[in-house]
Amino acid sequence: EVQLVESGGGLVQAGGSLRLSCVASGFTFDDYTIGWFRQGPGKEREGVACIRGSDGSTYVVDSMKGRFTISSDNAKNTVYLQMNSLKPEDTAVYYCAAVKSTMYSFVVIRTLLRQRAFDSWGQGTQVTVSS
Repeated sequence: EVQLVESGGGLVQAGGSLRLSCVASGFTFDDYTIGWFRQGPGKEREGVACIRGSDGSTYVVDSMKGRFTISSDNAKNTVYLQMNSLKPEDTAVYYCAAVKSTMYSFVVIRTLLRQRAFDSWGQGTQVTVSS
């Protein structure tokens, strides 16, 4: 059974930083892509970033590029989202999710992220950025 557990959320002032963690279990890490998503108050869930377990290929959506970085520690089956220069509009519940990606090119994986078409989801962690 695929399990994803997020941690690291909290309250931070604008301009601050947070690092979220997603610990994955129940599947072969190298066969999957892990993505981060977020859903702000009154907003649709949106893709933030993803990393492919097999080769570490990463993608961060344009609106967050330069501030957010995704990385992984395959030995720990853990994916991180480093968030810097946080803004109040980054306030959201942040989720990690997984999709088996052995059959997909990274172009397709990026599309799956934008379409929120990942299969397994964590419970989310709240990030609140105060002004």
